[in-house]
Amino acid sequence: MPGYIALNNWELAGASIFVLIDAGLSLAFGLGVHRSLLFAAVRMVVQLTLVGMVLTTLFSLVSPLWTGLAAVGMVLFAGHEAVQRQERQLAGWWSYGIGTGSMMMASGAVTVFALATALRPDPWYDPRYAIPLLGMVLGNCMTGVGLGLDTLTTSLANRRAGVEAQLMLGASRRAATAPVMRVALRSALMPVINSMAATGVVSLPGMMTRQILGGVPRRGRQIPDPRDVPDRRRHRFGRGHSSADRSLSLDGRPSPASP
Repeated sequence: MPGYIALNNWELAGASIFVLIDAGLSLAFGLGVHRSLLFAAVRMVVQLTLVGMVLTTLFSLVSPLWTGLAAVGMVLFAGHEAVQRQERQLAGWWSYGIGTGSMMMASGAVTVFALATALRPDPWYDPRYAIPLLGMVLGNCMTGVGLGLDTLTTSLANRRAGVEAQLMLGASRRAATAPVMRVALRSALMPVINSMAATGVVSLPGMMTRQILGGVPRRGRQIPDPRDVPDRRRHRFGRGHSSADRSLSLDGRPSPASP
């Protein structure tokens, strides 16, 4: 019996029923988002199919060059998506540059910190760890940066007269825009704060949920090294033993040590 739940194409297609329901509600209430919703759903399926093939090749290479290129591509695409959702945009490349630069610094620092301290894969740029971690961090960053920039530009447009009056009276640019900056930063941080406050009661972290569904015990090491599992089955192991001695089969019995 496999250690995972296999889904066929019809079961996966069944999830689209809820997307169709949302599109129907958009038509009924005149929201005008049904086309964007259906396009996003089709685009998501295509992107997941393509990224599956790309990751298969990337995981087999374990190259710092290709891992870095994939990470940069993810950051650039996330910056583009964050800018596209803004009602008002800064002139030129400012919106894209500020959003992408912020996400690159934040997600890069958190991902490298996790790889260097908690996970410590060998090599440290192993795409099996670096790419999924960067994707999870970028997802949170994209939401916060998008909301923050949208609130910043919208609030500046609404308070334009007040900001210009303060500048004419001799206030510095930083002092005149300080109230708007505080509102934008609060809007950017609010989704993260709400998610942290509800974690463990309302929601579970994505990585923890996948570990639970995968059958990993509550205690012990949570992320096995895929190189210790040649047949790609999920194994659980403890500390202080070699990979051959500490491997466990799916039913919990020790697997035979490799010669």
